[in-house]
Amino acid sequence: MKQRIITGVIAAAAFLPIVLIGGLPFILLVYAMSAIAVIEVLKMKHIPALSLPGLLSLLLVFIMLVPQDGATGGQLFGLEKFEYLGLFVLLFLVVTVMTKNHFTFEDAAYCILLTLYIGFGFYYFIETREAGGLMYVFFALLITWASDSGAYFIGRSFGKRKLWPDISPNKTVAGFYGGVGSAVLVAAIFLFFLDFRAPALWVLFSAAVLSIAGQVGDLAESALKRHYGVKDSGNLLPGHGGILDRTDSWLFVFPLLHMLQLL
Repeated sequence: MKQRIITGVIAAAAFLPIVLIGGLPFILLVYAMSAIAVIEVLKMKHIPALSLPGLLSLLLVFIMLVPQDGATGGQLFGLEKFEYLGLFVLLFLVVTVMTKNHFTFEDAAYCILLTLYIGFGFYYFIETREAGGLMYVFFALLITWASDSGAYFIGRSFGKRKLWPDISPNKTVAGFYGGVGSAVLVAAIFLFFLDFRAPALWVLFSAAVLSIAGQVGDLAESALKRHYGVKDSGNLLPGHGGILDRTDSWLFVFPLLHMLQLL
């Protein structure tokens, strides 16, 4: 626990000032976090980051992070993102031929899905900071952190019935509801400070949806790790695991923040 607290304080001291600054430093930070998360997921399947499939995965996730709006209209060298996605599908299939099926169709599908999973979530992290502003970033982050903390403490105090023991044996039903309640409470506080483009009841309902999404995001990563027999996605953050271990909930929360039209 001591190691976890120390790491959390150091990580927050490095992360939060860059989020506050925004702009290019923030975008570069998100690109770096995305790259590390991709490398962590590649490692689970024993695909080297410096291999051709690994480099293609990194390049595709960087393309996924390119802003949709602006002077280019979301295009990069004249191509839309979905066109790049189609191109990379073909490139991954070419690699299966080049390697004589040592890099299989399943491996290709894995690389494509992991880049969509990570790239989609982190793209909306950037979009929230750029389009919505700092307060919306902290709204999403605090919703997630409150949900995690509420689930942990209420689950430990009152949790008896397991939520999904085959995937994450420590999560409980009481913790799930505690997380949702904590998120709604945070949203109620934010209503006094943020001018949401939605009625108050919709904001509170959305907070509950975001909490559930964040908890599902955590379970989705747990399912991935359990399938590949790893405890943590990485060891970059002692006591916490890897970048994906710390951001798995964000990858579900930030896209939904936009889909619920709270910005």
